[in-house]
Amino acid sequence: MNNLVILTGPTAVGKTSLSINLAKAINGEIISADSMQVYKGMDIGTAKITKEEMQGIKHHLIDIIEPTEDFHVVKFKELVENAISDIYAKGKIPIICGGTGFYIQAVLYDIDFAEEDVDADYRNELEEFASLNGPEALHKRLKEVDLESALSIPAANVKRVIRALEFYKQTGQKFSTHNKQQREKISPYNFAYFVLNDDRQLLYNRIDMRVDKMVKDGLISEVEALVESGAKRGMTSMDGIGYKEILDYFDGNCALESAIELVKKKSRNYAKRQLTWFRREKEVIWLDKTKLTTEEMLLSEIMSNLKEKGII
Repeated sequence: MNNLVILTGPTAVGKTSLSINLAKAINGEIISADSMQVYKGMDIGTAKITKEEMQGIKHHLIDIIEPTEDFHVVKFKELVENAISDIYAKGKIPIICGGTGFYIQAVLYDIDFAEEDVDADYRNELEEFASLNGPEALHKRLKEVDLESALSIPAANVKRVIRALEFYKQTGQKFSTHNKQQREKISPYNFAYFVLNDDRQLLYNRIDMRVDKMVKDGLISEVEALVESGAKRGMTSMDGIGYKEILDYFDGNCALESAIELVKKKSRNYAKRQLTWFRREKEVIWLDKTKLTTEEMLLSEIMSNLKEKGII
């Protein structure tokens, strides 16, 4: 009964419609693995699925917390495990769909993040250091104690850089070593892990068009409303691509055109990093849209793999 389907891939690759068709075909419910779609009121900048697009398929972990609240992988894992139990109780199959590979991995291999007691003083010291000297200087400190973590965590992701440094200080163990050990764990699920991919240039073009559509649909007003409701720079929600750059525009740090171009560039870079992550994962099944050119072909490929694994 512990069957689990994962459908992932880079941003803007077309996971949403495929996941709906898949859920219909296998009597499934969808659990979002998107670290930003959990937030209420953040619809445009996250390209959040609409009620109409859901076509009656139940979705979990969308619109569940306020933008002023913090959200992290430990909370995600707990909520997903609850959702999976709920879906199993209905005799259905859970489909995890989204692009946050780190979150997916946590659930799939039941990773223990060893949440040590937070050393608030040390965390504050690191936050202050990053604020005074910049993220690159903090990243350099991580390089000195844990090069592998530094290579996998971008300097811009200050929260995860701090987490890796904290872990090293609290345990004396490298965060990368801990994560490697956890990745060697056997999954408690009978799973199929699909990664949807497309020609890189086509993907980048879709990302650019998606950002233009976000702006046309009211991204600027959405960020304004979030700021009015108390969301501000430094909060996890406002760290998302598309939100941080518009905040910079509001603060007069750049022109709107430059902010929009930066959103496109960062989204393309994010897609590249996502693909790098998925290539590192074991037991993934790649779905290449340059070969499987229609939704029917993609679905047929998925179904034959699910039959082979005894999931359906």
